[in-house]
Amino acid sequence: MTQEATRSETVRRDDIEIALPDELCGAAKIGLQVFGAACLAIGVAGVILPGLPGTVFLLMALWAFSRSSHRLHLWLYNHPRFGAGLRAWHRHRVIPTRAKVAAVAAMTFASAVLLISFPDHSWAAGLAIAVMALVAGWIVTRPGRIPHIV
Repeated sequence: MTQEATRSETVRRDDIEIALPDELCGAAKIGLQVFGAACLAIGVAGVILPGLPGTVFLLMALWAFSRSSHRLHLWLYNHPRFGAGLRAWHRHRVIPTRAKVAAVAAMTFASAVLLISFPDHSWAAGLAIAVMALVAGWIVTRPGRIPHIV
């Protein structure tokens, strides 16, 4: 692999510079591409299936592609369906209000299913619910829209 292919790149998109880290080589590169592809598949399924957190997996795919394939990273970052949310998170750490409501509703539903399905193992359900409550609290405290600069 040439030195030029592994150096960091800065790409300008939508008046924002994206600093891409060095691509890894060999098995690490292939492993991250496989991981990114799996996260992308789960993320796309999460957009379609209720209760599956698609955005988290799309963010993990974006990270994996940033280290393994700048081409795939830019494709996902600028994707017509998924790119806007990824860019909003990357630039402003924003989780849209609609996504927050969906995530908290899915966690509430999952909590009810856990309590009903595993009444004999309420400690395990309680632990899972406690983790979901912490995650829900974190999600709710993120900004819901991009701040306007005055």
